[in-house]
Amino acid sequence: MAAVPQFNTAQRKPPGLTEMIGRLLSETRALLSDYAELAVLDARRAGIRLAWLLGSGLMVAVLVVTAWMAGIAAIIVWLWGEGVSWPAAIGIAAFVNLIGAGVLVWWMRHLVVELPFTALLRQLKGEPPHAP
Repeated sequence: MAAVPQFNTAQRKPPGLTEMIGRLLSETRALLSDYAELAVLDARRAGIRLAWLLGSGLMVAVLVVTAWMAGIAAIIVWLWGEGVSWPAAIGIAAFVNLIGAGVLVWWMRHLVVELPFTALLRQLKGEPPHAP
């Protein structure tokens, strides 16, 4: 039968207050270091994803603009084929663009009615929320 090792607990002292505080500070520093490293890695990942999103958004915008221009050019060619003069066809295309710009301006005007952070400011002032 194998002998079971006996530990002499009488020789081992319980840790003192300073040793316990030292261990606590060491563990706290390690924990904060781990959280800081995690935050840095998450921020780096978020930055890379934001760059990809912005680049993709830019490409989408370029493709939409070229599609719009091709559509307007097709309308001009179609109008010219129907017997409309070139200046009139280009004028109609310009008018369509102005109508589109006016619709966008009307939509943008409704976006800026409410200032940024109004909900936060209302909350800090203790005001009730406005009905939509």
